[in-house]
Amino acid sequence: MIEILGRDTSLNVQIAMWAIAELGLVHKRHDIGGAFGGNDTPEYLAMNPNGLVPVMKDGDLTMFESAAIVRYLSHKYGDQSFYPRDPKQRAKIDMWAEWIKTTFSPLLLGDLFYPLVRFDPAILDQQALDEAASKMATLATMLDDRLGEGPFIGGEHLTYADILVGSVLYRYYELEFLRTTTPNIDRYYERLMSREAYKKHVMVSYEPLRWKPE
Repeated sequence: MIEILGRDTSLNVQIAMWAIAELGLVHKRHDIGGAFGGNDTPEYLAMNPNGLVPVMKDGDLTMFESAAIVRYLSHKYGDQSFYPRDPKQRAKIDMWAEWIKTTFSPLLLGDLFYPLVRFDPAILDQQALDEAASKMATLATMLDDRLGEGPFIGGEHLTYADILVGSVLYRYYELEFLRTTTPNIDRYYERLMSREAYKKHVMVSYEPLRWKPE
């Protein structure tokens, strides 16, 4: 049985859990991190010295880093349509999986999600939020253009790259900021929302993370 150590409100845990569900793998998730704690113990730090979630256990293998976990699970348990074996075919979708983690997500989470959800509204910098929304529009347009090429990142079928790309979209659409017009992303998100694994593991309320006065 695959084990995931991490709370369900963590985006990175959601990424791993969505992949596990799409692959139909027997698993168990343990609440670790955030309000649950447990990620600063010597035992946990031996598995992930960063003290972050998730950690995955598959037999005698222990891993951290959600994108690496998704690639490992997809390679080991996924078929050709989910994880292409041809390096060139995989490279075409892998660059978008990397782009979402290194470019799109840091802006969305760091400059929009954290200020709008995790911080005291009284200290919000509206100019900074407007600038972030403008930058976000540029990146969203890039993704929208890419998704105009097919229903999923890899074409006709969901792949591991969609797990990494699509996982951030719940927060993208739920956050209150001015989004640019992106009809292809809109349709893509609708397709993802129709998937039971996505609804269960990604569309998880982040209200428990919202700032509250002490």
